[in-house]
This record gives sequence, structure tokens and C-alpha cells, in this order.
Amino acid sequence: MDPATIVGVVLAFAAIFGSMIMEGGNPASIFLPPPLLLVFLGTFGAGMAGGLLKDFTGALAALKDAFLKKPITADATVEVVVKLAERARREGLLALESAVKEVEDPFLKEGLQAAIDGADPDELREILFGKIDTKKAYDKQIAKLFGDMGGYAPTVGIIGTVIGLVHVLENLSKPDELGHLIAGAFVATLWGVLSANILWLPIASKLKRVSEVECHQMEVVVEGVLAIQSGTSPRVVQQKLESFLPPSSKPAAEAA
Repeated sequence: MDPATIVGVVLAFAAIFGSMIMEGGNPASIFLPPPLLLVFLGTFGAGMAGGLLKDFTGALAALKDAFLKKPITADATVEVVVKLAERARREGLLALESAVKEVEDPFLKEGLQAAIDGADPDELREILFGKIDTKKAYDKQIAKLFGDMGGYAPTVGIIGTVIGLVHVLENLSKPDELGHLIAGAFVATLWGVLSANILWLPIASKLKRVSEVECHQMEVVVEGVLAIQSGTSPRVVQQKLESFLPPSSKPAAEAA
């Protein structure tokens, strides 16, 4: 699990509530059901209205990934591919038939199985990169939905504030209640801006980053599978794949 998103959100809320407490406020005062219902349910509704139902259901599944998922990195894949290349070099490509069953990465497993089955290298490259392009498009749409929600939330919060102020004007004859009503009206704007900048926009950025890491790892897999299929030397395979790694990952890959 990659804890960056959880830690970041917790730190942001801690800063907000900590500053409220230091100024003598009560964090419980902003947890009012009406503005919370309006902002979150209204934002979800606006996000759903702007796309397809399958996009929204996919976004709910991706919400868990944004907080808990740790993507497979390319440096871990290089080690696996090099070991497979060494075995294919010694025993032949067909010898990988049993090794494929032990591969955890489904994309690598699919590519290796196609190579073992004798797929044409050009067609195999086209098929695998087609899957990568499809994943990029899908991930982009999911991240866009959360980015859109980050744009909708402040506006929905303002709508809540306007509704609250209308209620204030209806009660001008009750001066002792105006302070409470006005404060409650602005809570909707607070939650709109807060949810946009601490939840929806960061989640959109996290999903984009996870997609980049995963697609980069898949590209490394494609090059590795094609190199194994062509009978390239394991050392050359390692050097070729390490050229795809960022500088910070190369020392660890070389040590492995």
C-alpha cells in the first residue's frame, strides 16, 4: 500500500482543525448535516450527470485504489523479465510454459503466453500497446471525473450558502438566531472548497500518477517480452530495460 494519499489528507485535515482549535473554535461546529448532505451528494450528482454510469461506478472502485493501491513499478518488473530471459536463453522459449504460471503480473503473463504460442512480433507489439492505450484512455476518464468534481464542489457549496442566506433573510425578525444561521450558511461554502482541494483534486492527481506508473511498467513489459521472444542476450535485455527506469531506481535494479 502506498500511504501518500492517506497521510496527505490526514495532514491537511489536521492543519485545518488544529488552526480552528488554536483560534478558539470548535471543529464540531462545521459538521452540520444539511451542508454536508448538499455538498457531497450534490457534487456526486453533478459528477454523475457529466459522464456515463459506468464511468461513475468505475470511479467509485478507483476511489479505493487512490488511497490503498500500490502500483507495480518498472524496476521490480525488470528483475523478473531478466530471469525469464536467462531461462529462455538456456532452455528455449517453450521452456517458459511452466514459468508463466508463476508470474503474478497478468499483463506480463499474457504477453509471455502469446510469445510462447508463436505470435508475430509486430502483431504482438500492436496488441500489447493497444491494451496500454485503452488503459490510458480509461484511467484518464476516471481521473477527469474526480477533477470535474473538484470544480463542481465549490459551486455547490456556494449554492448551499445562498440557500442558507435566504433562510437568514426569512428570520430577520429573530435577531438572536441570525448569528447561528449565518454561520451555518457559510459552512456549505467551507465544505465545498475544502472537499475540492483536499479530496477530489488530489485524488484526481493521484489516479493520474498511478496510471502513469502502471502504463510505464506495461511498456517495459512489452519491450521485455519482445526481447525474450527474439532471443536477445539476458544482459542486453537488462541494459535495455534499465534504460526505461528513472535514475533513482537504477542503483536498486543493478544491485538486484
